[in-house]
Amino acid sequence: MLKPPTRGDAVSAQEYFDQGELVAVLTTQPLDRTLDYKAPEGGCFLGAFVEVPLGPRKVLGVVWGPGQGGFDLAKARSVIRVLEVAPMREEMRLFLGKVADYTLTPMPAMLRLATRAPGLGDPPSMRKIYRLGSAEPDRMTDARTRVLEVLRDYGGLAFTLKELAEQAGVTSSVVKGLVKQGAVREEDSPRDLPYPRLDPDLPGKALTDDQAAAVARLQAGQRSGDYGTTLLKGVTGSGKTEVYLEAVAEALRMGRQALVLLPEIALTAEFLTRVEARFGARPAEWHSGATMTERRRVWRMVGQGEAQLVVGARSALFLPFRDLGLVVVDEEHDTSYKQEDGVHYSARDMAVLRASICGARVILASATPSLESWANAEAGKYERLDLTSRFGAAVLPEMKPIDMRAEQMQPGTWISPSLRQAVRQRIERGEQSLLFINRRGYAPVTLCRACGEQIACDHCDARMVEHRFLKRLMCHQCGETKPMPDTCPSCGVEGKLAPVGPGIERLAEEAEATFPEAKIAMLSSDLFGSARALKAKIEEIAEGDADIVIGTQLVAKGHNFPKLTLVGVIDADLSLHGADLRAAERTFQLMRQVAGRAGRADKPGQALLQTFQPEHPVIRAILSGDEEGFWKAEAAGRQAAGVPPYGRMAGIVLSGPEVGPVFDIGNAMARNDAPLRAIDAQVFGPAPAPIARIRGRHRVRLLVKAPKGAPIQDAIARWIAPLRLKGDIRLTVDIDPQSFY
Repeated sequence: MLKPPTRGDAVSAQEYFDQGELVAVLTTQPLDRTLDYKAPEGGCFLGAFVEVPLGPRKVLGVVWGPGQGGFDLAKARSVIRVLEVAPMREEMRLFLGKVADYTLTPMPAMLRLATRAPGLGDPPSMRKIYRLGSAEPDRMTDARTRVLEVLRDYGGLAFTLKELAEQAGVTSSVVKGLVKQGAVREEDSPRDLPYPRLDPDLPGKALTDDQAAAVARLQAGQRSGDYGTTLLKGVTGSGKTEVYLEAVAEALRMGRQALVLLPEIALTAEFLTRVEARFGARPAEWHSGATMTERRRVWRMVGQGEAQLVVGARSALFLPFRDLGLVVVDEEHDTSYKQEDGVHYSARDMAVLRASICGARVILASATPSLESWANAEAGKYERLDLTSRFGAAVLPEMKPIDMRAEQMQPGTWISPSLRQAVRQRIERGEQSLLFINRRGYAPVTLCRACGEQIACDHCDARMVEHRFLKRLMCHQCGETKPMPDTCPSCGVEGKLAPVGPGIERLAEEAEATFPEAKIAMLSSDLFGSARALKAKIEEIAEGDADIVIGTQLVAKGHNFPKLTLVGVIDADLSLHGADLRAAERTFQLMRQVAGRAGRADKPGQALLQTFQPEHPVIRAILSGDEEGFWKAEAAGRQAAGVPPYGRMAGIVLSGPEVGPVFDIGNAMARNDAPLRAIDAQVFGPAPAPIARIRGRHRVRLLVKAPKGAPIQDAIARWIAPLRLKGDIRLTVDIDPQSFY
């Protein structure tokens, strides 16, 4: 029997259900209701993870409350079994309900987020695991090489036989053969071992006066046991990590768990090393670079309180913490904290929500905070702590513009004479330089000089980007690739296709020609087969194994290269313009973050920004370092326009295989906007989305703008409730959108 799932604040008062009692089970299946089942033999607790029959299948679910009944109980089916994992805590059920209400997400989708670990129903037992061995095989084959490369890439993590074989693309017999040779080690291991205990009383690094003052405030807040959020704003290289690790230490002393969120997997290697140095053991890892075996272990141990500290990506927020006492969101301004598909949520905002439910502290750390966090600190909702100087002998880099209007540039080149001279000086001194361009691939556009055609994706309204190293064109929207053609697909003329504009690969080509004596390294997320390979490259660069680093925005995310003393930004104007209301904020953040890679050790750094608009207010703010002035001006503009963080916004995207029916629904929604007008909200659109077709689906967008305190979720829920979407038309709602494509 079906009934609506419990959401928001509604939590059942009944904690235990005897055998045969009706229980409501929320499943991970795409249903809009809970299902009534009889409690199994031995009964079950509220929140128990269970396996239940659904038609001919067995599916995962959670006991969400008492069953509703109202039907022939003889027809009720029984719960098959209760899984051997800790029941979902009340605070977690409450958190999932509140996130569902905030993001307008069905509860089964929320439950899927909270159960993203394989084999939850497997009983505790021993199993065979495989690690890298110490011997060399007597002969190498391609298959054996792939197995050993996977084990090296994953830095010693354990695999099951099936996982390792699938990851390497080999049969299990290849792995078994390497075991006989001693090149792979086979071990018996309990399925899920507790993590080594971290020691919060090991000595940390010596702190500066302002670091020590910040630590004292954070630890006092931690000891209070109450919810609170602190914005930890520190210039790049000021030692924010050391400061918040001392707050982690205080949480561990109190017997509570801690979670540190990082925006980029490539950051975890260096961070884990620092954690191990501080606490004497490695924490649990949760991200897409971890093996499925490790993810299952993390999920179970977190629920049992046997993982004190988790370092992870945004989805780690949905792990079943037993006693979460601290959440750190490092680089809190980073856009990767917003989930853009499936459940549209901001990990930064949901971290604050989760902490408020379980009485935990939150630390939002950044050198360039989001305007939302800055405004919350200004309004007194968040405490703010500032670290104003770099750690040790390091000083902030000198920042200068290169006015490209005055530079004598050769056609087809992008490194100005002034920047070339600065790079040569660093090479002569044995120092590193970073050339930054926020474009992947070789060239953003491939143009036919005979007919003017720009090669586009067959499935999206987007230009295909040439990736010369792969010898292919790639769509950065859907991932479609195709070989680089010899003739124009439109007019058939041969030899007239030309790259237009620079990407990271083209910049590397120019750098190799300009500095033939230099060792050049590229950092871009699409150039590495695995997260572990990317981490290894970053470690090599940090050790000095490159004269020139050429990177995309990946390099702006917290990396520490001690020998890097020069940052050259190829096109500082690239993201200044466009319809995105956050364009100025993101340009400011990105430029300041990239510049902050320079001079982080004992040698002073310099950042040179190539720009055609040195007088632009944002460029002037970047160069002057007047961050507070920039935030105040940006805040005033947003407040006048009534947009976030001084107003509410939501994005509605309709999509379908044919554009006409999609627009018809959009127009009907715009006409029937009474629920929105009731809260003084406005609807803009429908209009083609900026990228109007992705993966063959036509996309139409509406934007909703409402006053800051307006109940926008309730109004949108009432607005879309009467819709009956036919065929393959889909609707997605994004509350507080970060991007508007």
